[in-house]
Amino acid sequence: MINDNFYRRKYLIGGIAVVVVLTYIIRLFLLQVIDQSTKEKAENNAQLRQTIYPSRGLIYDRNGELLVANQPIYEVVMIVREMMQEPFDTVGFCHALHISGEDFDERMQIMKNRRGFSRYKPQIFIQNLSQEEIAQLQQEKYKYPGIDIRIRTLRDYTYPIAAHILGSVGEVNHTDIEHDSYYAIGDYSGRDGIERTYEESLRGVKGIKVYMRDSHGRIQGSYKNGAFDRPAQAGTDLQLSIDRATQQIAEELMQNKIGSIVAIEPQTGEILAMVSAPNWDPAQLVGKARSANYQTLREDPNKPLMNRATQAQYAPGSTFKILQALAALQAKTITPNTKYPCNGQVSTPIKCTHDHGSPVDLEEGIEQSCNPYFWALYRDMLQQDGYENGHALFKEHYNDWREIIASFGLGERFANTDIREQAKGYLPTTEFYNRIYGQRGWKAITIRSLSIGQGEILVTPLQLANQAAAIANKGYYITPHFNRNDSMKSDVHTTLVDSDRFDVVHRGMARVMTEGTGRWYNIPELQMCGKTGTVQNPHGEDHALFIGFAPMDNPQIAVAVAVENAGFGATWACPMATLVMEQYLTGEIKRNALYERMVNANLIDKADEE
Repeated sequence: MINDNFYRRKYLIGGIAVVVVLTYIIRLFLLQVIDQSTKEKAENNAQLRQTIYPSRGLIYDRNGELLVANQPIYEVVMIVREMMQEPFDTVGFCHALHISGEDFDERMQIMKNRRGFSRYKPQIFIQNLSQEEIAQLQQEKYKYPGIDIRIRTLRDYTYPIAAHILGSVGEVNHTDIEHDSYYAIGDYSGRDGIERTYEESLRGVKGIKVYMRDSHGRIQGSYKNGAFDRPAQAGTDLQLSIDRATQQIAEELMQNKIGSIVAIEPQTGEILAMVSAPNWDPAQLVGKARSANYQTLREDPNKPLMNRATQAQYAPGSTFKILQALAALQAKTITPNTKYPCNGQVSTPIKCTHDHGSPVDLEEGIEQSCNPYFWALYRDMLQQDGYENGHALFKEHYNDWREIIASFGLGERFANTDIREQAKGYLPTTEFYNRIYGQRGWKAITIRSLSIGQGEILVTPLQLANQAAAIANKGYYITPHFNRNDSMKSDVHTTLVDSDRFDVVHRGMARVMTEGTGRWYNIPELQMCGKTGTVQNPHGEDHALFIGFAPMDNPQIAVAVAVENAGFGATWACPMATLVMEQYLTGEIKRNALYERMVNANLIDKADEE
């Protein structure tokens, strides 16, 4: 019996000992692994880790002109634990920063409520201060324990242009921090545009400087002779394809207008200029005023934040007739000499906008922008085999036509590019019309509006400019892009139109500029080719469109212009496009009267009537 009690006590005592040991192990695990506060306290008592922020990569234009640089700004950080170790002169601190006591209290509360707040680590108290604003505190910083001043950089813009292209830099949010461990509270990253696309290379790599502290928290020098220090690595510079002077001229032309201008170098796919109007100065989204300015832009009824070059969708109008001609030539349903009659404004089922000679061949049809010509061309292409076999052959020809048109980059977003936020546009499918009209309920005449670029088809200005580039190249294009890196020039797309089909189209587009709707704005020595478009708009006055390229024999620039609610393409879009060509090809604008008329024209009020 005694032995039994002894053994029971032995096991009881052993069990208690095991529980105690396990309790200590669990407690130590919680303190040292799960709860980092103890370790944090110890480390922060012995050392101070200071983040060194790298300079963001610079951005240049195609000619090496600096577009985006950096400017120094300052922020005040504080370690709350050190502030509380001895009386803190709040009044003097506020005086040095030129803030009120109420402002101090509010900022302290915001800082403490911020996710990830720690009393033992530097916390951002106030940021985006200039040298003048921080000068007094720099002199008196020794009076305020736990206070430090850090230098960072903000973007500095050499020219007030290209806001939609460049994008902006702003403070990261919690989602950014969760997705990328590089970021911490108070860091900045590219929020949109090129700044966002190339964020990882532009941002650089943060450095760190570790200091040793005594028992009173005073810095005693470098920790372990800098063994744990790491220098910051500046971000990689970026050279864009845009031409600064051409971009600036294009933006000036679009003042007080709604629309877009896009210019591309056909042989490389490099974007020379991209304008979306209304626009803004990119410096507006820098520094203290960023939030207020962004809100103002966001609330503007004309939607300046929308990049109309890549997101606005328009019917292409008569600019589409060039693709219609190429599709018919490829289908061999016409030749360059094929003629169709035109009865002018009494033509049916589609009337011509004006009276001219009849019949007309392809070159004349392009020059005169003859609606009946392109309706007849389109009709004969689609119904070349009639409507036998339950419309099967007709729909086969429609699909063939659609594939040819799509091969010019229409109906889909451009992939493998650094252009963000693209709309797809729209090329209607047979399934779409089957749903609306039934399997046998539609014919060529049902969708006749497509023949002149109206109806359901939609394109973006970027797609229009790329279309012009593909026409200039006689059947191929390189995906439009901004980065001049050679690797981006290898994404070549061949259209479904043979190269020998383009010469007659080029001649027709040249005649538009010498004898047709563009003759008033032509510069003969530049060999301009173009096509105007006036697009019906159910919400207001017509949209003005233009596509073109120059020189005809060796195209260096392809341009698309869209001006909302402006009226005739020949009146507004065409002269703007020729001025952009003139600037890029000659380096200057000599037609000053035309330039002033375009710049000073206020068409935005017309657009507001929509």
